[in-house]
Amino acid sequence: MGSSHMKFFLKLTFLLGLTSSLPGLMSSGVEAADLSVYGDLLFGPPSQVQSGTSPFELRLGAVAHDPKSPEASSADLNAELLFGKLATSPDSLGNLLIPRPHIGATINFIGKTSNVYAGVTWDVDIYHGLFLEGAFGGAANDGYGGLMVPAGHNAMGCNMSFRESASIGDHIDEKWSLMATIEHYSNKGFCDPNRGLTNYGMRLGYAF
Repeated sequence: MGSSHMKFFLKLTFLLGLTSSLPGLMSSGVEAADLSVYGDLLFGPPSQVQSGTSPFELRLGAVAHDPKSPEASSADLNAELLFGKLATSPDSLGNLLIPRPHIGATINFIGKTSNVYAGVTWDVDIYHGLFLEGAFGGAANDGYGGLMVPAGHNAMGCNMSFRESASIGDHIDEKWSLMATIEHYSNKGFCDPNRGLTNYGMRLGYAF
């Protein structure tokens, strides 16, 4: 395995481990300096690549399909197109608050609930190429929206829902990024029942 492939694999492992262990690290009082030792080894000097600098970015990835639900034990394909910022601001804080529109889909291939979605994304660069993202919007699903839900399927309540997602990622270079993502679909109680859907996995982005 070449050095570039090894570094990519280590970054992937680091992001997955950091995402899964973040609550425990916070509660145990681990300081940022402790994490920076590993970050310096993997991510090197501070990156000049910043989120939101490209007008378009295509993301593709695989996510575990709601592992704690009746629809568990399958995986989905996620595809997303992220656009440039709606506007720009000379103020750094103001620019941070301006979102980027997105459209996407999370598709299941064995008959479980799939979603198409659209919304806006906020991102911030935090450390040596690492970045955080949060997104919010609406979605349409092909799941069971009524009260009669077959075994092995989530009770979605209705076929329209809200979508929230969070990601932690790394700008590999000016074009490529790697991110660990969790997404949640819910109708927020507007329909009954409201089991919702929560997926998580990895995505690779390419900026045009």
